[in-house]
Amino acid sequence: MAQTAAAFVTGGSRGIGRAIVLRLVKDGIPTAFTYVGNEAARQQTQDLARDLNPQVDVRAYRLDVKDSARVEQVAEQAIEDFGTVGVVVNNAGILRNNVAAMMSDEDWQEVIAADLSGPFYVIRSFLAHMMGRRWGRIINISSLAQEGSSGQANYAAAKAGLIGLTKTLAREYGPRGITSNVVTVGYVETDMTEDHMASKLQQIWMEYCPLKRVGTAEEIASLVRYLSTAEAGFINGEVIRVAGGLSYAP
Repeated sequence: MAQTAAAFVTGGSRGIGRAIVLRLVKDGIPTAFTYVGNEAARQQTQDLARDLNPQVDVRAYRLDVKDSARVEQVAEQAIEDFGTVGVVVNNAGILRNNVAAMMSDEDWQEVIAADLSGPFYVIRSFLAHMMGRRWGRIINISSLAQEGSSGQANYAAAKAGLIGLTKTLAREYGPRGITSNVVTVGYVETDMTEDHMASKLQQIWMEYCPLKRVGTAEEIASLVRYLSTAEAGFINGEVIRVAGGLSYAP
């Protein structure tokens, strides 16, 4: 039953989200993904998915996860379109970097809304459906910033909050067959890191990461895929770091 259910991936049009979508599709999992507004990236992800596995249903939904009412609408539509949704991956996120003293109310609130409230809205929208099936996999994508990160008070707070949210869900819904876990990501080359990670921080990463390299989106996707399976059913409430052995952000 678990493997016939669809997956729902937020922020699936680029970067890590796209890699997750493609990995799920490769393994035959019907997949829904969301995007905010980049139609070219959305189309490219769907084209890549269909080329990879033409037999698998892949659908995209335009969604800003900060809008709780719209999240509910899209979740209902995905359940109607796919029949069952058993895997929810919260990958969508934004950055608004600045030191705390200079951070505006807007930059604080926007990041908390997108990176913490948004995942909660998405999870809440699927919980009743998962409880009805007594099966589900909730996977939240976090960052080493969850331990604190210079210039990212808003982002760090949101990512740390995901841990508390996930561990609470693990306790509340584990008895109903729904597991909840966090994947903590180190430096992975994506559009977001290229746009927002300073070259000095990249140098620090290469110096202190034991593996002396950056990660790939496909490596993150492989772990997400495993956590989405029935075989991962005894992994619940865990924070799994994929960061080449480095345990902190500068």
